[in-house]
Amino acid sequence: MKKKFGKLRILKNKPSNQVKRYNFRRKPLRPYLLMWLIHLIIKFMLIGRKHEIRFTGKKPKGPCLILATHAAFNDFYMLFSAVKSYNISYVTAIDAFYDMSTFLMRIIGAICKRKFISDMNLMRNLKYSVDKLKNVTVIYPEARYSLDGTTSYLPEANGKLVKFLKVPVYVFRLKGSYISDPQWNKYKQNKMPMEGDMIEVVSQEEIATLSVEEINRRINEAFAYNDWAYLKECGNILTYKDRAKNLNAILYQCPHCKKEFEMVGEGSTLTCKACGKVWDMLPNGELKARNGETYFDNVPDWFKWQKQNVHEEVFSGKYNVDVECEVFTLPDSKGFYHQGKGRLIQTSNGTTLKVNLYGEDKTIEYSGASLESVHIEYNYKEYADMLDFSICDDSVWMHPYHKDLITKVSLATEEIRDLYRKNLK
Repeated sequence: MKKKFGKLRILKNKPSNQVKRYNFRRKPLRPYLLMWLIHLIIKFMLIGRKHEIRFTGKKPKGPCLILATHAAFNDFYMLFSAVKSYNISYVTAIDAFYDMSTFLMRIIGAICKRKFISDMNLMRNLKYSVDKLKNVTVIYPEARYSLDGTTSYLPEANGKLVKFLKVPVYVFRLKGSYISDPQWNKYKQNKMPMEGDMIEVVSQEEIATLSVEEINRRINEAFAYNDWAYLKECGNILTYKDRAKNLNAILYQCPHCKKEFEMVGEGSTLTCKACGKVWDMLPNGELKARNGETYFDNVPDWFKWQKQNVHEEVFSGKYNVDVECEVFTLPDSKGFYHQGKGRLIQTSNGTTLKVNLYGEDKTIEYSGASLESVHIEYNYKEYADMLDFSICDDSVWMHPYHKDLITKVSLATEEIRDLYRKNLK
């Protein structure tokens, strides 16, 4: 029988003053001891898997900064194949420390952080990594897995970070990783080849002369990818019979009847239960309606249409979400604390969490200025779809009691941010 909370590791609740918090002030370690084993495991994991890594410019050598695309766990296999150095640090969210243990993550070079929150400790640790440890230092600036297999939001602070660290900058762009292991489905498509491009975008000599805007332009240009276009180039290799299972998690709105949250992905089909329209997902990833107009023959275009609809709702002031949620906290990497029920309220003005944390009722408010994006997980730990909100000393995880809502909340959070910035001008 399935556990009440799936595979979530639930700890016995305590008063807030007795709960241990992760110490983000701890400096990163030089990960020499186990890196030989990591590289050996990576070679084993890629046996029989077609993969290729190309280099544009100099190969990365510490100290330097690598900004990498993020679509699935495969990213790490390819990263360690591209960076042979045993002297490496990489920024990782606290939930990865929960998965793998703080001890193991630290001794293989990981730097812990909470997602989408300003963190001076992280800046100090990055500076320590490049200046003192002379490490190759890796950041996933999208800060989450790609939702639709294309480039996610890239923060404007990337250019300022480059100026702050004063080391050469590379972009590591992957193709094939998303389709190999999409987060909304989590199947393993090992027939899908993977390619990685390691691109030097800013040399050591250019850091002082380039503007922040030019650095950001180069990063954004090098970062552009579309895994669905890459799949079509590879041919009809998506033969997994359940390739459209749970596709409704990201394609939640029907373009025919415009209803939301009525889509169902089963087998190789996506069906709207409101109007009955059916799309087939072909082995090359293309979408095709069984009858009438297809509207969108690929996932990214459908996803962009949904995003535009959310944009119009937010900017018109009509956007409103008010839903009950199951609430958990992750203050450290040991496990989750179950906090009972709460509410997620989101309007064009911002996001509000009404929660009970460790026995105390709290109202947590985020404006467009304080929440750039939000992390989401589909069927997290075989429990449910979840949203992760960071506060200064904790992570609040929420499971909304509403089918397929988390993708729309994620899109709306970024639109609320953009509306705030527009109003500042």
